[in-house]
Amino acid sequence: MAQSLATPVAPSLSLISSGLSPFKSTSNSVSFSTFSSPKVGGLNIRCARVGGVEIPNNKRVQYSLQYIHGIGRTRALEILNDLKMENKITKDLTEDELIVLRDEVSKYMIEGDLRRFNALAIRRLKEIQCYRGIRHIQGLPCRGQRTKNNCRTLKGKKVAIAGKKKAPR
Repeated sequence: MAQSLATPVAPSLSLISSGLSPFKSTSNSVSFSTFSSPKVGGLNIRCARVGGVEIPNNKRVQYSLQYIHGIGRTRALEILNDLKMENKITKDLTEDELIVLRDEVSKYMIEGDLRRFNALAIRRLKEIQCYRGIRHIQGLPCRGQRTKNNCRTLKGKKVAIAGKKKAPR
């Protein structure tokens, strides 16, 4: 009865020791095996990387593209229509289709560039001290919402004021 004891050393390395029992080893050989992609149930797992983001394999392309910051429902459909690509599951895409998809997605402002652009726009508003910039500085909503009762996301958690009494009913 030959058993093997496997201890993961690193994500791509496994230390394998063979012997009759897990505690006593007749062979003192140690080997390192490397593999490119992990296997689960005999299937290779490979993530499609588009726009610097690993998009999920088990979803359709339209929904997988929405994992990229800057691509929503409308833009994902627009990309698929421009490429005349059918909306199939991401893992079924060929390498050529992935390359064409990456080229099309790279035409848009996404991820880091978009985040940087938005941060610079907000910083500019703060520097010129306009109404919206002041609201950003104060951490309050700047699109006209009421602040008496709501906007807890921006204002933060409620703080109790000492000595303030509630009105009797």
